[in-house]
Amino acid sequence: MGKIVEIGTTATVKVPGSTANLGAGFDTLGLAVGIYDTVTATVTDSGLTVEIYGEGADDLPRDASHLVVKAIYAALAAAGAQVPGLAIECHNNIPQSRGLGSSAAAAVSGVFLGNALADFALDTSALIQLASAFEGHPDNAGAAVLGGGVVSWTDLVATDTETAVYHAVALPVHPDIKATALVPNFHASTQEVRRVLPTQISHLDARFNIARAALMPIALQSRPELLWEATGDKLHQPYRAEVLPISAHWVDKLRAQGYAAFLSGAGPTVMILSDAAVDPQILEEAQAAGLTVHELAVAGPPELTRQV
Repeated sequence: MGKIVEIGTTATVKVPGSTANLGAGFDTLGLAVGIYDTVTATVTDSGLTVEIYGEGADDLPRDASHLVVKAIYAALAAAGAQVPGLAIECHNNIPQSRGLGSSAAAAVSGVFLGNALADFALDTSALIQLASAFEGHPDNAGAAVLGGGVVSWTDLVATDTETAVYHAVALPVHPDIKATALVPNFHASTQEVRRVLPTQISHLDARFNIARAALMPIALQSRPELLWEATGDKLHQPYRAEVLPISAHWVDKLRAQGYAAFLSGAGPTVMILSDAAVDPQILEEAQAAGLTVHELAVAGPPELTRQV
């Protein structure tokens, strides 16, 4: 039996959303953006209650299948701790299933809260590992844990079950760079959007993406004028256009006007990275077309408080 956390112990965490891929960096590059979910966990004498406000309030489960709850228990188990009961309160601002890292934010919220309840027994690498395991890749989760930009990767360790080990390192971002999200009013299934990806690509397309993915850290850190070139992609976005035609239209439209636009994660959100304001007329056109516009700063790491 692990350590029993004292009844009444409470922790609150504010976790940023994120955008992944950044064009060429499929399942590798991520960036935390300033839209947040705030979650509180309180240790109770028994049972589980889950309250949800804001995004997902009508759809998300209110039992042990909720991702935040699963992540809390995963962190507690990793830290060798237990709780007799939990009360969870979620205030969600990150749109669900839109490519802005809502699932990663939920997983990161849970592992941060579980770690806080367990007296911070886990280090940052363990938090990234636990949060990334829920999605199978560490780009969004790494960004939500570390803040700013990240470069992430996955190792497969040869065991009887072949264990994935997830890594992410921080990538500083030029202070002038901002993110503008154009969010359609429909969801995208990550599984469905991945299903259209080819099993093989040409050497020419691979070379194109390798060059742009290598260029992105330079563009993010010190050369924002290279963002348009660095967000080019031939690996996944051209194939996803057939199932996300509205998103593809806006990516093409914006890139034709010189904006570093790309499909955020698996979509359908379109993200723009820029060191200058986006033309208000373009944003008005997007809103008139039914897209919600979020002008976002690059976010830092989660903010956490704990009380006993």
